Amino acid sequence: MAKQLQVLFLSSEVEPFAKTGGLADVAGALPKFIKGLDHEIRVMMPRYGSINDRTARLHDMSRLSDIRIPVGTQEHKGSVQSSFLSNGHGKVQVYFLSNPDFFGRKGIYVHPETGKEFSDNDDRFIFFCRGVLETLKALAWQPDVIHCNDWHTGLVPAYLKTIYKDDPFYKGTKTLFTIHNMAYQGVFPKQSFVKTLLPEEFSNDKGIAQNGSINMLKAGLLFADGINTVSETYAEEIASSPEFGFGLEDLIKKRKADVGGILNGADYHLWNPEVDPYIPHKYDSSTIEVKKQNTAALRKHMGLSEMENTPVIGIVSRLAEQKGIDLLCEAMDDIMALGIQMVVLGVGPKEFSKPLESAARKYKGRIAVDGSFNEPLAHLIEAGSDMFLMPSRYEPCGLNQMYSMRYGTVPIARATGGLEDTIEEFSPEKKTGTGFKFIAFEKRELIKAIQRAVKTYADPDAWRALMLNGMGKDFSWEESAKKYVQLYRTLERR
Repeated sequence: MAKQLQVLFLSSEVEPFAKTGGLADVAGALPKFIKGLDHEIRVMMPRYGSINDRTARLHDMSRLSDIRIPVGTQEHKGSVQSSFLSNGHGKVQVYFLSNPDFFGRKGIYVHPETGKEFSDNDDRFIFFCRGVLETLKALAWQPDVIHCNDWHTGLVPAYLKTIYKDDPFYKGTKTLFTIHNMAYQGVFPKQSFVKTLLPEEFSNDKGIAQNGSINMLKAGLLFADGINTVSETYAEEIASSPEFGFGLEDLIKKRKADVGGILNGADYHLWNPEVDPYIPHKYDSSTIEVKKQNTAALRKHMGLSEMENTPVIGIVSRLAEQKGIDLLCEAMDDIMALGIQMVVLGVGPKEFSKPLESAARKYKGRIAVDGSFNEPLAHLIEAGSDMFLMPSRYEPCGLNQMYSMRYGTVPIARATGGLEDTIEEFSPEKKTGTGFKFIAFEKRELIKAIQRAVKTYADPDAWRALMLNGMGKDFSWEESAKKYVQLYRTLERR
């Protein structure tokens, strides 16, 4: 019988405790499925001020109340609280590394009122990375693999290969570094290097410096034993050009033998129209006509006009260039000329929110915009929309296209990253495929894809077949979790 693995999963955000995007969904789901494969996996994250002790069911760990963690010349006190992630796969223990000065404020990475990044994010995540390794020693728990996610954890592999390289406690511990988005790299002024306490030899471009700054994502890429990202296509894209690699494509190429792609999964305990507590009318593939009742509920909730036989396009997204919101705004009049309604849910800067709000005024009753973070509404949009639009410049994996298919909501997306890997172009002749894709990041190509969707919607038999194709797809986490376990074992044997 194969040995049970001991895995520590590190993430700066974990659903349901703290979330700004898809990373939290992954961190809240994948460990539960690895646990379901009979491995010991635990999660660690910062203890943010927004996390409520009672609702998160946090418990103090008295023997972990005074951990000394150096950041530059200063020594800071860390303490640890504990809670659990749970579902049908059993409980996964979650550790919360606490320091009120670093994490006690509102907001995760940015000030909630100004929208600006915290000026001490370097100190905060240096503290977290070093604190993780000190906490493990205090726990006397030795993982076989530490699974790091994104730049916030990038210094952990660097510390293990330098400061802790001769520490017998970490003998045999391997690291996996998962890239969820190459665009976010944890770039800080060169003077931040001394706070890491890494050997001076790594302060240049051969080390963790990049273009005169230190780069925490680069630290993870340079020192991790294994590297992966969240779709096979994105793994190829990030080595292909600066458009996707954001200046680190050469390093990805150098480490090509250690880089792979494992598609994220959908958590069908949370995203499933048969059991979704946030939607008024439950349904499945055998009762797909019930979906129309959710469409009516969505129109009513968002103040859209009753327009029979008019498709509703849903968008749930960060309002950002990466997500193609600028392309959406540019194409809005042409999209509306196709005779559709649109619902947009998302938070972002005024350069994107203002044009969308202006469009909602111009097309009152046909476009509705909600500029908040609203999880229940996200579920209602998935259930009530006929189509789901993702015009992303790049998309490492994407989850909403997977959720949409389960809800019988047809994705329209740019063929990039995980969108390319998960959506199959619909063939009206063969009645095969699950959605509509466009390749070039151009207005006319976006319009053509929506036109194909609208034309298919006008054919009830073809549309029903398309909806059922999507609902029949299985993007559950089980298969991805098995691939991660295989990867962990490969690293452990090195």
